[in-house]
Parts: sequence; C-alpha cells; structure tokens
Amino acid sequence: MHIKQSIRSTLIVFIFIAAAVLPLKAEQEPATLIRVIDGNVLKVEYKGKKESVRLIGINAPECKINRKAKREAVRTRQDLLTITSMGIEAARYVKRQVRKGDTIMLEFDVQVRDKYGRLLSYVYLQDGRMLNEEILRAGHAYIMTAAPNVKHRDRFQKARSEARKSRRGL
Repeated sequence: MHIKQSIRSTLIVFIFIAAAVLPLKAEQEPATLIRVIDGNVLKVEYKGKKESVRLIGINAPECKINRKAKREAVRTRQDLLTITSMGIEAARYVKRQVRKGDTIMLEFDVQVRDKYGRLLSYVYLQDGRMLNEEILRAGHAYIMTAAPNVKHRDRFQKARSEARKSRRGL
C-alpha cells in the first residue's frame, strides 16, 4: 500500500512539473499581423508565408458594396449604406485591438482552411483575450458557427448575448 501511495505522489509531482514547463495552450501558434482586412479577416505572416486568416465563428458586415453586402441588405432589410457603415466600424474596432507587427496566436479547429484557401482560426491577442470573442462582445459581428468548427460556440453565444443586453454594436 505504501508503494502505491509513493508512486501516486511521484506521479502527481510529475504532472505539476510538466504543467509548469509546458505551454498552457500547445495548440496555439504564433503569427505576426501584417494588416486588418475587415472585421473578420486579417493578413498575417505565419510560418514564413503571408496568409489570410478568417476568424472562426463570427461574421462582420461588409465594408464595401459588393454581392455579399447586397445579399445581407436583402436578408436584414437594411440599406447598403447602413451595412457598409457597420462593416467599416467593425474593421476600425479590430484595428484598435491589434496593430501591424503585433504577435498574435492562432488556434485552429477541425478545418484549418476554408474553400478560398484562407486559414480558419481563433485569434488571441497579446493580453490573452480572444479577438473573435471580443468583436462579438463589442457588438461588431454576428455569430456564424458552422460545423465542424464549433469549439468555442458557447463562449461566442455568451459574448453576443452580453452585447445585446448592453445594446452595443449591431
């Protein structure tokens, strides 16, 4: 019995030591921000290559009048100027959160790329906050979770609910 307790104690100490030296979120990978494209797309340098990153789980309004903005106008019954104004404000919000040259951390879900070849990611700021979640919390995007990339769906629903209750953003 004493041997089992000794092994158990040693194992617990080993786990604590391993937790102290291993990164908390091993699935996160660093990237450097090149620029903010809009409220849900960033251009980054990742593993030595320039890549577009589509933020998972959110959809910000369009910044420019295009087919997608026109579809959104029909769906939401808002005029194009209102939609593009909200899109511009969403992009401005993101630019206040992260700046060119900042190191951000990318966390991937089940799918790593979308049909356009963009990286699909949850983006973490230098202070540890998740950018996707913060955009929702500020009310500058809608939730757009699509299987199989649903890892943080509950967090996103809570953040969007906070924005609605506080009448922030969209």
